Amino acid sequence: MTDKPDHHGTHTAEEDPRNESLLIYVNGEIVPRDEAKVSVYDAGFMLGDGVWEGLRLYNGTFAFLDEHLDRLYEAAKAIDLNIGLDRALVIDALYATAKANGMTSDAHARLMITRGIKDKPFQDPRLSTTGPTMVIIMEHSVPSVDLSATGIRLYTVPHLRGLPMTQDPKLNSHSKLNCILAGIAAQKAGADEALMLDIHGFVNTTNGCNFFIVRKGEVWTSTGDYCMNGITRRKVIELCRDNDIPVFEKNFSLVDTYGAEEAFLTGTFGAQTPVQEIDGRPIGEGKGAGPVTEKIRALYKDLIAKTTG
Repeated sequence: MTDKPDHHGTHTAEEDPRNESLLIYVNGEIVPRDEAKVSVYDAGFMLGDGVWEGLRLYNGTFAFLDEHLDRLYEAAKAIDLNIGLDRALVIDALYATAKANGMTSDAHARLMITRGIKDKPFQDPRLSTTGPTMVIIMEHSVPSVDLSATGIRLYTVPHLRGLPMTQDPKLNSHSKLNCILAGIAAQKAGADEALMLDIHGFVNTTNGCNFFIVRKGEVWTSTGDYCMNGITRRKVIELCRDNDIPVFEKNFSLVDTYGAEEAFLTGTFGAQTPVQEIDGRPIGEGKGAGPVTEKIRALYKDLIAKTTG
């Protein structure tokens, strides 16, 4: 048996042996992990033709579930994919999977829907004639304590967050090759993940999360024109506005970023992950979350408790 490769990124979780015997939802059935399979003719496997959502379970409740389902159904409509289930049935599938695995909190769900099995191995979407494929992978997952404390190292890559007429960055598509290549470039440079610019050269996101900086007590994030349609991003902006923390959606450069006192990432899994270093330059003291990030973390934790408790 080979050793697992080192992995340090925004989705790094504490090891949990229960994940070796998970039950997975596949098209209406909940089956053991080793039996959870899809066809090699599936449009998701063959072409990355599908959409997905990441959801987090707190206190027996999926946080911001309605907003996640809004985003899922909007994405499916955008790619002309009929999910084939109404919202109530999707919710039932999520909670059934959690119940089957004995999960009530500290669990992360990946809900994936593809265009289904194709008649032939070609691109034409009309060749998907069986109806959609739906899979839910739900894992016991606590974000890495070390990562939450010390933060992540980023490296600016040449791969861009592109124009919406090519592949809209707001779409949670199964096709993630641009982001994967960005991550590879960052890792080859010795960093954990990639910092990506938009087509105008302004700082935008990482390969997997949305990005914020703190300058002189102000919280800055991108204009939103090219970033992911992040629910956690939106919640952070709302929390700042509701708690008198100056927050701005604006264009800013790498020069602005290198000079920031703090930086952090937002995502459903890690909530707010501090950034310790960008392109070899320490952010602030380079030791993890700063005071503004910690305040936002506390506000977000309170919001989760209020909405899922």
